[in-house]
Order: sequence, then C-alpha cells, then structure tokens
Amino acid sequence: MRTKDRLDYKVQARLLRALANETRLKIIDVLSRGEEHVGALAEGMGAEQSTVSKHLAILRAIGVVDDERRGNEVYYRLVTPCVVNFFSCAIDVMKERGI
Repeated sequence: MRTKDRLDYKVQARLLRALANETRLKIIDVLSRGEEHVGALAEGMGAEQSTVSKHLAILRAIGVVDDERRGNEVYYRLVTPCVVNFFSCAIDVMKERGI
C-alpha cells in the first residue's frame, strides 16, 4: 500500500469523526437549505450559541463549512454540499439493517 493511500484513510477518518456528532449533523442539515448566522442556528436548534460555535469551528477546520462576517453577525454556509449525501447513505444503511 502506498503512503498516499494511508494518508487518504487518515483524512477520511478525521472527516467521519467530525461528522459523527448529532449536533454537527443537525447544523449541516440546516445549512443544506442555505447560509445562516450562528445566532439563528443556535436558536433554531435550541442550543447555546457558544456550543454551536464550537461545532461550527470543527466543521470549518475540516473544510465542510465556511464563514463570512457581515457587521456583527457571522454567516456560515456549506462549502461541500455533497456532504449531505452522507445522510442519504446513512439512511439507506439503517433501512437495510432494519434500524
């Protein structure tokens, strides 16, 4: 196995670990419908803004979301909307297993 292949697995595992969190999956689901500012995300999810901000920082670090400051608000958007396909795949697996 080439070294590059092992690195690819490591990067993929890092992405999957970041996605393996209910709050982050909810954030991705909301952002799949369009950009949103952190305050609205937190309110819509019934979570503290600081908690949502921490999750957004993780998603930003792996390149799933990007942010843009507009005045006092920071807006987030999905950089890689294809990550939403993960939901479909996960649902298919759950249906196949009767979960």
